[in-house]
Amino acid sequence: MADARDSGLQAPLWRAIAIYRLAALAYATFLVVSNVSAYARPMLAWPVLAAMAAWTVLTTYAYADPARRRIPLLVTDQLITMGALTASVWVVGRSGLESGLPTLAVAWHVAPVICWAVAGGRRGGIAAALAMGATDLAVRAHYDQAAFTGAVLMLLAAIAVGNLVRIAEVAQQRLERAIELEATTRERERLARDIHDSVLQVLALVKRRGAGLDGEAGELARLAGEQEAALRTLVAGRRASDPGGDDLDLMALLQPYASPAVTVSGPAGAVRLPARTARELTAAVAAALDNVARHCEPGTKVYLFVEDEPAEVVVTVRDDGCGIEPDRLAQAQAQGRLGVVQSIRGRVADLGGRVQIISAPGEGTEVEMTVPRAPIS
Repeated sequence: MADARDSGLQAPLWRAIAIYRLAALAYATFLVVSNVSAYARPMLAWPVLAAMAAWTVLTTYAYADPARRRIPLLVTDQLITMGALTASVWVVGRSGLESGLPTLAVAWHVAPVICWAVAGGRRGGIAAALAMGATDLAVRAHYDQAAFTGAVLMLLAAIAVGNLVRIAEVAQQRLERAIELEATTRERERLARDIHDSVLQVLALVKRRGAGLDGEAGELARLAGEQEAALRTLVAGRRASDPGGDDLDLMALLQPYASPAVTVSGPAGAVRLPARTARELTAAVAAALDNVARHCEPGTKVYLFVEDEPAEVVVTVRDDGCGIEPDRLAQAQAQGRLGVVQSIRGRVADLGGRVQIISAPGEGTEVEMTVPRAPIS
């Protein structure tokens, strides 16, 4: 069953079904009045017609309440309508039906099929249409082109309405997400203004005033700088995940590495990559930053650049540290220390990318990682 919750886009459909049922009842009444003299048992036509009218009124109120749009009501509606349709065999008579007289339900029997399509989606509508169509063909007892046309049209209507309901539900979900995102963005912007005017200014002042001091004052300045960077990342409010998608924002994954020593630069918008590519590339960047922390002096400046190209994404980690001896990486690999080989080169190679490392003693190191945008199977 499809989601039975009453969305704002489904409500007009239920009102349209109620109007259709009333119009179909009026048409059925007109045909009964016109053809009653040709029925095999004309006196039985009026009780059936009265039952159809009563059920029309009852379902109009029943389906108006979203809480009652459940399987019990739908099944009851289907069975009662099929009963009214089957009553044509005794009221109209087999000979009358074979000669072309319409059934008592005529177009009225399509209403529960549409109800199933709205409440149960395309599958529910198809199942109801097949059951109702089979009943209609059995009552008519002749299987010519005209008889099959009515059943086919009912089936097509169920499919069309079921698809329409699915589209309406998706549109409603997207609208709700958009409204929620807009509200969240407005609140974040309000908090950002407040934080920028107060907390961030205080932290920046403490960092600047205590940068050259020793002891606890210098430690306090360092902590203030770290908290300022963390708050700025929070204020930016970038999110790695996107509901309903399989991509991640690389910039959002890299922003937490920003600190007084690490500067993260990149496009103003999101840099979206397949989830696996984004996570593996972030892990490679983390390995490069870890190498700087282990092998360079404390406070070494690191610059992290992200370039968003149409076919690939380039991430560069550049530091002004001690640099690497020309044969140092080869020696480390020979000694079994595979940090750069596995954590950086291996990850990027698995993604179909490439790594270029440029370094010289005393001149810092630049690690350039390039990965394609297309997901790797």
